[in-house]
Amino acid sequence: MKLPDIGMDVLRLVADLALVMVIFVPLERLCAARGQKVFRPAFWTDIGYYFIDGLVPKLLLVLPLSLVAWSIHHAVPGGYYSRVAQLPVGVRLAGALLVGELGYYWAHRAMHTVPFLWRFHAIHHQAEHMDWLVNTRSHPLDLVFGRLCSLTPMYVLGLAQPMGGHLDIVPLLFALIGSLWGFFVHANLNWRFGWLEWVVSTPAFHHWHHTNDDPALIDKNYASMLPWLDRLFATHYLPPTLPVVYGISDKLPPDLAGQLAYPLSKRPAMSAFGVPNR
Repeated sequence: MKLPDIGMDVLRLVADLALVMVIFVPLERLCAARGQKVFRPAFWTDIGYYFIDGLVPKLLLVLPLSLVAWSIHHAVPGGYYSRVAQLPVGVRLAGALLVGELGYYWAHRAMHTVPFLWRFHAIHHQAEHMDWLVNTRSHPLDLVFGRLCSLTPMYVLGLAQPMGGHLDIVPLLFALIGSLWGFFVHANLNWRFGWLEWVVSTPAFHHWHHTNDDPALIDKNYASMLPWLDRLFATHYLPPTLPVVYGISDKLPPDLAGQLAYPLSKRPAMSAFGVPNR
C-alpha cells in the first residue's frame, strides 16, 4: 500500500467515525440502557483501536485470502463458479451472510475455548463499559482470524468471487452490514425487539456475551447477526434483563501498546478446568 493510499484510508476512517458518532451518540443519550459519559474510561484507547483495525487487518488478509481464492479456483471446475456468479446478487448475499455467520460462529467459539486465541480475544472483552465504540476494540490479529473464517466459506462456495475479473459487490456488502451491525449490538441502548430477538442479534443479546456477572453465564451468544445459531448449538442466553457487570477477571495492561503486546508476551492465567480464567 502506497503512502497516498494510506492517507486516503485514514481520511475515509475519519469520515466514517464522524458518521457513526452522529448516529449512535444521540441514540445512546436518548435511549441509554445505563447512564454513562460519552468519553467514558478507555474511550481514547478504543479510538486508537478503531484506526489500527481499520488499516492493519486488511493488509494482513491480502496474502491468505489470495492463496485461498487461487487454490479453490484451481481445484474446483470453473463452470461451477460461473453458474454461481449468475445468481442474483440478493441470493448470493443471503448465502454469504449465512455461511459467513457459520464460519464466524465457530471461530468466535474457538476464541473463547482455545487458550492461545483467547489471549487476543480477551482484549475485546476487557471493556467494562458497553457502547457503540467497543465494537472497534479488538486486537488486529483477532480480527484477522475472525474475518478469515468468515470469508473463506464464501470463497469456497463461490458466493464471493474475488478472482472473477470484476469487482464483486457481495463481500463489500457483507463487510458493510457486519460493521454497522457490530456498532449496533455493542451500543448502550435499552431497546428490545420481542420475537425479532430470536431471528437477528440485538444489543441485549450481545451484551450478555460480554457479561461478567456470573461464571455460569459467560461464553454464550457467539453469533454476530443470527442468534438462532446459538440456539441450534446450545449457547443461547437471553433473559429479560441486561447484565450488571461487564469485562473479564484477567488483568490486562491499561494502555494500547501494552494490550497489543500482551497476547505475545504473557500467558493469561488459566482456571482449574484448563480454560482461560475469566
